[in-house]
Amino acid sequence: MIQPNDHSAPFPTLKWLAIAAILGTGLIHIVEAPDAFGEAAYKGALFVANGMGALVAAYGIFRDRRGSGWVLGLLVAGGALLAYVASRTVGLPGLPAEPDAWLEPMGVASLVCEGVFVVLFALAQRCRTDTSRYPA
Repeated sequence: MIQPNDHSAPFPTLKWLAIAAILGTGLIHIVEAPDAFGEAAYKGALFVANGMGALVAAYGIFRDRRGSGWVLGLLVAGGALLAYVASRTVGLPGLPAEPDAWLEPMGVASLVCEGVFVVLFALAQRCRTDTSRYPA
């Protein structure tokens, strides 16, 4: 459900950094999708879904919508982080673990974007909590 504008939106700088981080995550996954399709069709589809979800999340954050922005962004970034760790440790369904691939440049770039987004999400939640305690 799309929620109305949240008037306790975080600071503009935090918002724009979050948009950049989630778009970076999505762009990296879209660029890497063709290779992912070569490994497993479902992995390629997940990469494309990540890119599309990142676009929707960025728009939602821009429009100050908590559900379609921040929460979706957390699912996109957090899910990608967890899948990256799983792919390097236990492997993904039908794919072996890749313990030697931890430092692939695009993977590291994606981890940075995802980690930054998760931290910004936490900060945004704290800003919302702080502003709700002290109404204007």
